[in-house]
Amino acid sequence: MTPKKMIVMGVSGCGKSSIGSHLAKTLGLNFFDGDDFHPPENVRKMSQGIPLNDDDRTEWLATLNQLLRQESHAVLACSALKPDYRAQLRDGVDDLVWVYLQGDFGTIWQRHQQRSDHYFNGRTMLESQFATLVEPAQDEALFVDIRQTQAAVLQEILNRLPETGSLVESPMVERNKG
Repeated sequence: MTPKKMIVMGVSGCGKSSIGSHLAKTLGLNFFDGDDFHPPENVRKMSQGIPLNDDDRTEWLATLNQLLRQESHAVLACSALKPDYRAQLRDGVDDLVWVYLQGDFGTIWQRHQQRSDHYFNGRTMLESQFATLVEPAQDEALFVDIRQTQAAVLQEILNRLPETGSLVESPMVERNKG
């Protein structure tokens, strides 16, 4: 059965929003970008190049958890950097599939430098996320290497999910024939 709730996770710039939105569209699920739910104070801090701490994230994670509890079909893009954050997100949420978009600092920093009009930017901010990141256990999430094209990343995720072969095609993905 195709999952009904998924979290696409990883550090800023790994492609969570783009991959998550295409994944949601392909699977017929609602997409939510966790960045859209940060309280104004968090956005202000990040805009000033100040990394968030655990206290800053508490309200935000509670809001995202509530969203996942309320939505019957959802893909959420969220950094989910620590095991505690992931536990808070999955509290009371059944059948949640995690996709970890894994990349090295150099690849992701190169992507950051090409960004414009995003409040999260700067080498120090990205270094902070890598310092905070505790990768999920191998059995906790699908690990996907982001050094491949976005289409290949999406295809890999779809190939590794149960019963996605009969889905309508996404413009981003070329389904394997035969």
